[in-house]
Amino acid sequence: MQRSIERFLTTHTGSLPRPEDLIRIMYAKEEGVPVEPAALAAKVRAAVAEVVKKQVAAGVDLVNDGEMSKPSYATYVKDRLNGFGGTGNTFVYQDLAEFPTLEKRVFGDPGRSRRKTPACNAPISVRDPAAARVDVENLKAAVSETKASGAFMSAASPGVVSLFFRNDHYKDQESYLHAIAEAMRDEYEAVAKAGIVLQIDCPDLGMGRHIQYANLGLEEFRKRIRAHIEALNHAVRNIPPEQLRMHLCWGNYEGPHHYDVPFADIIDIVFLARPAAISFEAANPRHAHEWTLFERVKLPAGKVLIPGVIESKSNFIEHPELIAQRIGHYAKLVGRENVIAGSDCGYGTWIGQAAVDPQVVWAKMAAMAEGAAIASRAFWT
Repeated sequence: MQRSIERFLTTHTGSLPRPEDLIRIMYAKEEGVPVEPAALAAKVRAAVAEVVKKQVAAGVDLVNDGEMSKPSYATYVKDRLNGFGGTGNTFVYQDLAEFPTLEKRVFGDPGRSRRKTPACNAPISVRDPAAARVDVENLKAAVSETKASGAFMSAASPGVVSLFFRNDHYKDQESYLHAIAEAMRDEYEAVAKAGIVLQIDCPDLGMGRHIQYANLGLEEFRKRIRAHIEALNHAVRNIPPEQLRMHLCWGNYEGPHHYDVPFADIIDIVFLARPAAISFEAANPRHAHEWTLFERVKLPAGKVLIPGVIESKSNFIEHPELIAQRIGHYAKLVGRENVIAGSDCGYGTWIGQAAVDPQVVWAKMAAMAEGAAIASRAFWT
C-alpha cells in the first residue's frame, strides 16, 4: 500500500468526470447503437491520459484512470462476463421511497436512468479478458508521463455485482457470490500483476442495507455481508493485502440517507476483508460524525484508513482548513502514518452523472491537496 511517513497523501474514490465526446459515444454503446471499437478505444485512451494529468495538476498523489472505459463502477461487468442476459433489475431505495418527488428526480439522473442491469440467467464466465488489460496499459502509459506518487485501479466486488444484477440462475446467494468471485478474479489479478494497487468497490456493505437487504434485520444483514466479504477474500486470495484497498459507501446519490446502517454496526466485518486500506464516506452530513468511532475501535495492525474529506454530491468547495481538521481527527486516533485523504465517493459514478460540476471537481481536489499540506505541517513539523 502506498503510504508516507513524511506527509498525508491524497487520493479519491475512482470515477471522475468524462469528456463530453466520450459520454456521447458511451451513451450510444449502452443503447445498442453500433460504435466503432477503434474509435471508442482511442477516445478512452486519450481521456485516461488527460484525466491523469488533471489529477496530478490538482495535487492528487495516488491517481487512477477515472474509470473512463466503464459505463459505471459496477455495471461494466455485463460487458466483460458471460451470464448476464436476463431482464433488467429494478431497485427500491428505502430512504427515497418516503420522498416520491425526490425519488423521481434521483432516478431521472441522465446517467442512472440509462444504466443497464440485466439479471444473471446463465453460468458466469469471463467473456472479455482483454478489457482489464487494456485498462492497465492505458493507465500505465498515462502515469509514465507524470510525476504521480502511485496508481490504483478499481473493480467491482462480488457483493456489489450481486446487488445490481439479480440472480435468476444459481440455486442460492452463496453459489451466486462464489461464481461472481471466480469470474472477477481474472480482472483482479490482471491489475495486481501489473503492479497497480487494486481497489475493490464494496457499496454493498453499506448501501446494501437499505436496498438489497432492506427487509432483513440487522443481524441477518450482518450475516449476508459477512458472506460478501468471504467471497471477496476468496477472489483476491492470490494478491497481497498491501496491494489492495477497498471502498465502502452508502450510495452516491443526493438522498435523505436516514436508513444508512451506522458504520459502527458493520466495521468489525469490514475489518475481516483482506485489503489493507479502507476508503469510506466521512465528509457528508450523514457520516461526518463517525470519526469518533475510532475513539473506541482499534485499527487493526497493517490497516490504513482513507476517509472522505471532500463530499461527492455537493458543489461546495470545502475549505482547506476544514479538510485539515477532518484529516487530523483520524490521525490523532489511528496514527498519522495510517491516514490517506480521499473523497467520499466518485464524481462520475454513471456516465453522464453530473452532481458536481466538472470544474468544481478539480477545485475540490486542489482544496484537498491544500488541506493535506496544512495537516502535514501540523503533524510532521
